Amino acid sequence: MDYSNQYLGHIKELLKRLEKEQMGVMQKGAAQMADAIKEGHSIFVFGASHAGILAQEMFYRTGGLAVVNPIFPKEVMLDVRPITKTSQMERLEGYGCIALQNSGIQKGDVLLLHSVSGRNTIAIDMALEAKKMGITTIAITSLDYSKQVTSRHVCGMNLFEIADIVIDNCGELEDSCMQLAGMKQKIAPTSTIIGAAIVNCLLIMIVERLLEMGIEPPIFHSANVDGGDAFNEKLITDYRERIFYMK
Repeated sequence: MDYSNQYLGHIKELLKRLEKEQMGVMQKGAAQMADAIKEGHSIFVFGASHAGILAQEMFYRTGGLAVVNPIFPKEVMLDVRPITKTSQMERLEGYGCIALQNSGIQKGDVLLLHSVSGRNTIAIDMALEAKKMGITTIAITSLDYSKQVTSRHVCGMNLFEIADIVIDNCGELEDSCMQLAGMKQKIAPTSTIIGAAIVNCLLIMIVERLLEMGIEPPIFHSANVDGGDAFNEKLITDYRERIFYMK
């Protein structure tokens, strides 16, 4: 049986679901981010462990917005050793609040949180703290997954119950989707592929809205084309008050 082709087919179906079910809510989230940029604010993005791959996808890259700032708490990144420490730290009460408070985020900014299960303390901490600070929160999560697991936060809620805007990645329980004969556990997660599609759709929608408002979007060129370095250096200088990953 050709499981790899089945996987690709499943990804295509999820992308179709995303297009059918989530474009409206993505437009809503993009509008919040574009309006924040218009008003001189910044975008912040966070995900723990593998969820943080979307934060890497969004910042300081060709075709990306200069004012997207990642939050990378060292203890929940994939280069920490032992790697099991990430699971311990993302469940530690209060750690998310500390990480958010030290990120540079301010009232009027927008916080994009990626958590597939939506149950772990760090992202919930950030969402709750952001609300206190007057920051709009947007969650990318799996509603199917999250509704089948209990919160690890003292508040008893999962991320989708807290965030202002919730984008469903259309994934399933455990994230992995392929059950091979002879295996008890599933393989081949979907959240990274679908998540990357989501954040790049958001990017396109943000840029479209900024252009409609007559604002030149602060977008990086590739550093590997002639003139790219100079263009990007000027962009960073022009937006230095809203960029925190150069400090």
